[in-house]
Amino acid sequence: MTSMNWLKLATCSVLFSVASYALSLENETDRDVQATMHLETIVLGSGCFWGAEKRYEALDGVIDAESGYADGKGFKATYRNITKQSRRFDENNYAEVVQVTYNSNIISAATLLKNYFESHDPTQKNRQGNDIGTQYRSIILTTITEQAEVVEKLRAQYQSKLTAAGFGEIQTIVKPLTEFFPAEEYHQDYLVKNPNGYCPDHSTGVVFEKITEDAVDNTALLVGKQIVVIDSRDYCPYCEKFKKDVSNEYKGSIALTYRKADQLDGLTIKTPTWATPTILFLENGKEIYGRQGYVSATEFYKALGAFKLGDSEAYSVAFNASTDSPFCKQYDIFKNTPDGIFIDKLSGVPLFDTRDRFKSGTGWLSFTHPVKGTVTLHDDNSYGMQRIEIKSKSSGIHLGHLFPGEGPKGQDRYCINATVLEFVARKQS
Repeated sequence: MTSMNWLKLATCSVLFSVASYALSLENETDRDVQATMHLETIVLGSGCFWGAEKRYEALDGVIDAESGYADGKGFKATYRNITKQSRRFDENNYAEVVQVTYNSNIISAATLLKNYFESHDPTQKNRQGNDIGTQYRSIILTTITEQAEVVEKLRAQYQSKLTAAGFGEIQTIVKPLTEFFPAEEYHQDYLVKNPNGYCPDHSTGVVFEKITEDAVDNTALLVGKQIVVIDSRDYCPYCEKFKKDVSNEYKGSIALTYRKADQLDGLTIKTPTWATPTILFLENGKEIYGRQGYVSATEFYKALGAFKLGDSEAYSVAFNASTDSPFCKQYDIFKNTPDGIFIDKLSGVPLFDTRDRFKSGTGWLSFTHPVKGTVTLHDDNSYGMQRIEIKSKSSGIHLGHLFPGEGPKGQDRYCINATVLEFVARKQS
């Protein structure tokens, strides 16, 4: 063998050894990474996986939640296949489940499983609420022995609490996971992709640790008109969106109160309460109208308008863009009110200040300008005229029209219908 050939052979041997070491190190890293990061997985089925996936993702310590199928056999696991009518009560059907990956140093299996039991009704067999079939069965598929031990302990604890509350036997299936099949892409993060809807809440209301704030007094809700919003005990993106878009800014004279589904004692409710949010309009403790799921500000205020204003001139002005009669009764009341603010009759948001009011002689309230940022302007070509319509930014209701340059000293005139306003006297310092 020449020296050159020997050198090549030695070099190849060294490179092979380095590559082999690197590969073994990589494999070792793949094996140990979960243990090092304290990552564990468990697969949970509690009915439709859409809301459950989002609920688990909101828990501190959960790394990922993925919708999918498990615990079936005999056919390919796809949504189309598992929802066939012929498989509705097939014991070999796959269950809708969520594979939860979590950091056990941050959230324990016990905490995660308590959330699981409390978030649905485990006493229902092959169903959750209106969702009926084997795909909706309550099931826990474990990946390590310790999880199974925790499940059995918590199951016994929860059963005793359910029994005391009048519920039946827990139907939850518990077994080791054999294989998990991820659901189709359009099912992943479904609530994010479909922002207008509701979170199904089939929970029993029975909890492992009773929260003292659960005791509520509904006496105030038994008198007059009230708005009650049913909120979720767990994270519900539709509830949070409703708060952000509507209720956080609501300042109306009809009180808006949040309750959980099991905090409605004394109230007469017709609408099912398993969807969150659910908006209820009550009068003297009895539901007049209810709406399940997220509603936009426009939808909310139209429903509130019908509830508060009824079949009145104010409703016609607010939602049909009609006009008050000149020198109407409400105008006569408001034209000489003392120092204060005129607010949106539905949202309660300040719209106009008496300091900017002037007498135009037209029979309608007139202002030189609104409170900044509270109204929107729109082209109005109705009745063969070109006008500028004024709407409330918060509720979207029709307020009146803007006539540029028709105010004092060439200022603008905001001509406003009095019937869609309420007056609040300014607080004296």
